[in-house]
Amino acid sequence: MKPLIIAARRSAIGSAGHAFAGVDAAALAAPVLAAVAQEASRVGPPGEVVLGNCMGPGGDVARVATIAALGNEVPAITVDRQCGSGLAALEVAAGLVHAGTDLVLAGGVESASTAPWRMWPPTGDQPPTRYERAPFAPVGHPDPDMGLAAEQLAASRGIARDEQDEYAARSHQRAWQAMSAGAFTAEIVAIAGVHRDERPRPNMTAARLGRLPAAYAPDGAVTAGNSCGINDGAAVLALTPDTSGLPGLRILATASAGVDPAFPGIGLVPAVRVALQRAGVGLDDIDVIEFNEAFAGQVLACCRDLDLDPARVCPEGGALALGHPWGASGAVLGVRLFSQMVRGGKGDLGLAAIAVGGGQGVAMVVEACH
Repeated sequence: MKPLIIAARRSAIGSAGHAFAGVDAAALAAPVLAAVAQEASRVGPPGEVVLGNCMGPGGDVARVATIAALGNEVPAITVDRQCGSGLAALEVAAGLVHAGTDLVLAGGVESASTAPWRMWPPTGDQPPTRYERAPFAPVGHPDPDMGLAAEQLAASRGIARDEQDEYAARSHQRAWQAMSAGAFTAEIVAIAGVHRDERPRPNMTAARLGRLPAAYAPDGAVTAGNSCGINDGAAVLALTPDTSGLPGLRILATASAGVDPAFPGIGLVPAVRVALQRAGVGLDDIDVIEFNEAFAGQVLACCRDLDLDPARVCPEGGALALGHPWGASGAVLGVRLFSQMVRGGKGDLGLAAIAVGGGQGVAMVVEACH
């Protein structure tokens, strides 16, 4: 019995410090949870909530959001696989459905705007030290910042600056066209009056992006323009056993993988290969492909290793244009597949995949059921 995704919604994606500047992670997730629970109520009440989150205040953000949205009786768990948290939450939810839970709400949330400051405690005469992120690898192992890692990955695959700018510009163009055509309208739950993604730009071109300086290495190819933003957002999907006869996305397979933490951006490649093998399909069989676009060079490197035409990735734009709300991004990929394949009727097989800091990847293969 395969899990079936029967509902999928998200917030708009805001740029940190802007649209959702005063909305914390739980407050971002709660309205999306409520909307998905209402849409899935034909199955019954949720038996569990699973949400990914990276930078929240702790204290089980999923439970806080669930109490606000659904009341006291629904248990909830927060999953942290960094950027892969939202897709990892869907993996966990699929397991809960296999184990007998009739309805699980799963996804992710991130509020970079309200993320608490983090401090290493004082040692001796040294005061507390603020840090941006926890280590992704133990001392003595590679642990590059994501931008530098993307720079090194692109260089290792011989991916030029102009290729990266062209890919990023295409993401913006596709997202703007999709937004203008109303492709995102049905999936977005308005929060604080915000119902449109903030980041896509209508006139983004490779020539404009080419004027930006390197961001992470002298004479490098990775810039602010061909990298994702720092963003706020939430996404939730409803999973139930595939016995309801409802339209949705049947989860054929999921997979997680580990790689050298020096090149974390390549982590989705082995995860994709395993997920496809488990599903019994090949890349040529997939109709809709959603990869998290953390960096243009990183996506292009993954496509090169998979022998995949980059033009097939994110047909309605990806995170370079829409944004990358870390803990939610994997779930956003699932929402995007649902909108295109179920709401839009585009294709029978879909693939979502995301790379993770510290050298991991998560992937999911789905099949449309109409």
